[in-house]
Amino acid sequence: METADDGTRTAQSLADWLEAVHFAELSNDQATTRILDAIAEWGEKQGWRVYRRAPSVFPLPPPLRGHSVLDIACARPDAQPIAIEIDRLDRPRTVDKLLAEAAAGRIAIWVRWGAGPFTPPPLPVHMVTRAAARKAGTWHTVADRPPPRHSEAPIEAAEPEELPWN
Repeated sequence: METADDGTRTAQSLADWLEAVHFAELSNDQATTRILDAIAEWGEKQGWRVYRRAPSVFPLPPPLRGHSVLDIACARPDAQPIAIEIDRLDRPRTVDKLLAEAAAGRIAIWVRWGAGPFTPPPLPVHMVTRAAARKAGTWHTVADRPPPRHSEAPIEAAEPEELPWN
């Protein structure tokens, strides 16, 4: 089993991947789904088995029975499995769940998205963030890319065309 990665490299790889995820005019659920789909694609591109709503080691709160679920879990050959939760809001239960996953030998990653600021969880839980802003009731990724360059060639006015009037 790979021991060189304490989760830092894996979390950085995911953060780099999520920087390319852009969206506009999405609801909370739509934005979460877009990020969840991107994370699943990231895991699949690594050649890992990806599971959505995977069983967690963390028990459900009373009076419920059974165990909670993870947003994404990745099984990696010859390396620790990965447990990933995605949240816009600060949920202490999510931290508890990820701490339990880390104690069970998994790399635990909390993906936080939204306007921030985001309070880092205790290690060994790693946090990955994706900035987004709320505008007119919907979510947009923060425009961190410059606008495209336009041609510097002069624009010459053309003679208006005669339109046939049939």
